[in-house]
Parts: sequence; structure tokens; C-alpha cells
Amino acid sequence: MESSSPSSSYLNLFLEETSFYNRIVLGSLLPKWVWAPLPHFFQSWLRNYLGGTLIYLVSGFLWCFYIYYLKRNVYLPKDAIPSNKAMFLQIYVAMKAMPWYCALPSVSEYMVENGWARCFSRISDVGWVAYLIYLAIYMIVVEFGIYWMHRELHDIKPLYKWLHNIHHIYNKQNTLSPFAGLAFHPLDGILQAVPHVIALFLVPMHFTTHIALLFLEAIWTANIHDCIHAKIWPVMGAGYHTIHHTTYRHNYGHYTIWMDWMFGTLRDPINEESKVL
Repeated sequence: MESSSPSSSYLNLFLEETSFYNRIVLGSLLPKWVWAPLPHFFQSWLRNYLGGTLIYLVSGFLWCFYIYYLKRNVYLPKDAIPSNKAMFLQIYVAMKAMPWYCALPSVSEYMVENGWARCFSRISDVGWVAYLIYLAIYMIVVEFGIYWMHRELHDIKPLYKWLHNIHHIYNKQNTLSPFAGLAFHPLDGILQAVPHVIALFLVPMHFTTHIALLFLEAIWTANIHDCIHAKIWPVMGAGYHTIHHTTYRHNYGHYTIWMDWMFGTLRDPINEESKVL
């Protein structure tokens, strides 16, 4: 797509795509008379809310069932498994915030549908090489943005006290679980996802990939809160993020360890294990 201001016919491709998602999700879960009369924006919000809730609950329950029951005492010692009460509290906090979380992808879709962002609808519009380059740059921008947003939520004391502290009540292995991944104050969760939207104004991005990445956040955040160190370099896995929850001053990164390495806040779980031994 060469033009800096997409034509209305091209923008209609985005509208058709989100309308398709609405029909698939809402049509599968609700009677048509409930959602069809709603304006398109609210249909998209409702679809994001129902889809996000299902992804969060289903992935969380399956993850917990596997690591706490099927593989009990394999990945974690018995005293490191969180109580059901702790997990239900995390679900309660996340579900209170979910309607607000889902405003962000709804707003980003609205901006794309109106031509305000640098999105393209089809990979063929730019080619696979350009798509992969843009995706890599997008992920770097997102990683940089989330790192600094997360770090400032710790460094700016009022933000930590009134927002991020809600997430950090889970500060030990036996209080962390996959369900803690979305247990934030609503504004905190939105702020940490905002770099995904800001990047749309800086980097040409495939719209479908952007939407998929936003929803994969629910699964990724579940992963980094399960306290199981996968030892896959340079991934910012649960081993690193567990240290973040216990020291509060390290491992602010999201997908990789590179930002923490660059800015001097990296602490390696292997080194922590050797200290204990």
C-alpha cells in the first residue's frame, strides 16, 4: 500500500475483517437479536470482551490443571503451588478489569478502520520480506515501550501505590499462578498494553497480526506467571519474571531479556539458583 492516506475502499477491508470477527464470535455465543442492533464499535468491544474472557479463563484453567495436577510435584514443589483461594482472587481482579482492558483493542480497531494508523490489510500488499521486517521492528518498539512503561510503574511512586501495587501483592511462588497474568488495576493493564497501539502509528503493521498479538498477551502473561523457568534464551520467561515479583527492581521486560540487559536491570534465575546452593 503506497498511499499515506488509504482510500475508502481499502479502509473498508479493515471494516469487513472486524465485522467478520464479530459475526464469528458473537454469532457463536449470543442470539443475533442481542448484538446485531449494536453499533459496530460496541459489537467489536463485546466480541473482544467475550473472546478475551474465554482465552483468559480457558488457557488459565488448562495451564493450572496441567502444572498443578497432571504434573503435580514435577515442575513445582507442593509448597510452591498457590491455594485455590489465591487463584480465585486473581480471577476476580482480572474479571473486574476485563471490560476496561477490552476497550483498548476496540479503540485500536476503530483507529485502523478510519485510516489513522499505519496498518495494511493483506500481506501481499507489502510482500513477505517487508512484512517480516515490519513485524520485527514492531516487536522491538513494543518491547521497548512495555519495558519503560513497566519500569515507570515501579519508579513513579504514586503509580506504583495506586496502580501497580495491586498486581504485586502476588510476590511469592505460592501466590503466583497463570491467573495472576491479568490481575491488574484496569488502568495499569491498559498502560502496559498501550505500546502495541502506539507502534501502529510508527511502523506499518499487518492488521490481523496486530489483533492476534494483543490477544496472545493473555496467554503470554499466563506463561510468565507460572514460576516455571523454561531456560529458553533470550525469552523473558517465568524464571525471570518470578525474580521481578520478589525483588521489584529487576526483569521489567516482556518477551525478551534484551531491554533489561541494555538498561542494567537484568537478573538471571540461574545465578539466583547458584546463590541458594
